[in-house]
Amino acid sequence: MRLDGKTALITGASAGFGLAIAYEFALAGAKLILTARRIEKLNELAEHLKNEFQTEVFVYGLDVRSYDAVTVFYNNIPENFKEIDILVNNAGLARGMETIDNGVLENWEEMIDTNVKGLLYVTRNVLPDMVKRNAGMVINISSIAGRDIYPKGNVYCASKAAARMISQSIAVDLNGTNIRSCNIDPGLAETEFSIVRFRGDKDKAKAVYNGLTPLYGKDIAEIALFVATRPEHVMIQDIMVTPTAQATPTIVTRKL
Repeated sequence: MRLDGKTALITGASAGFGLAIAYEFALAGAKLILTARRIEKLNELAEHLKNEFQTEVFVYGLDVRSYDAVTVFYNNIPENFKEIDILVNNAGLARGMETIDNGVLENWEEMIDTNVKGLLYVTRNVLPDMVKRNAGMVINISSIAGRDIYPKGNVYCASKAAARMISQSIAVDLNGTNIRSCNIDPGLAETEFSIVRFRGDKDKAKAVYNGLTPLYGKDIAEIALFVATRPEHVMIQDIMVTPTAQATPTIVTRKL
């Protein structure tokens, strides 16, 4: 399970799944391009990865919601990082939990702009060069929420369903090339996800995981590494992974 000689671009790499994937890929020998809005967090991470794994790292403060910003970023990637072998579209978020009739427009727009449009903006910039080289892989970190609705999940669930369809579209549209696409749908996972959803309310966020052992960033990072290191004739298209206590978005056993 090595990535020596490979270059990986990971969005949303300052925390959660993105940070964990950066660690696993660095340990496996990959060169890394790491983006997120919090550049100070990326700088700390890059320094750590360089010291611990002697990894080559390029970091860039990026808000994927802006197509112009994504294009400027892509055009300014240093020459020795230009050939991206693996794109991990991890940047994403949830905001609020309101019924659809009480939806907060600002929350809707932020989720759609990040989870759908941002994923598309990055993919649109990276894929053409992969196609030219006839080599590459796209891994989209989506959510179990994209498979089944849960109460007050409405727009978040819809955005993640879109991400899953985009993953499948890559496989269909680029069939006949060597480009591979994988969609990973995690269930309940303890990252900054719920803190972001509830805008910093840590008690409310912690309650999401009460009474069960959730997934952690490393669990998803190990799966992403497994996917990225399969032989070139193998494309793992779709993975759903949950804590053992979770069967569906709404069926969860809690031992309180």
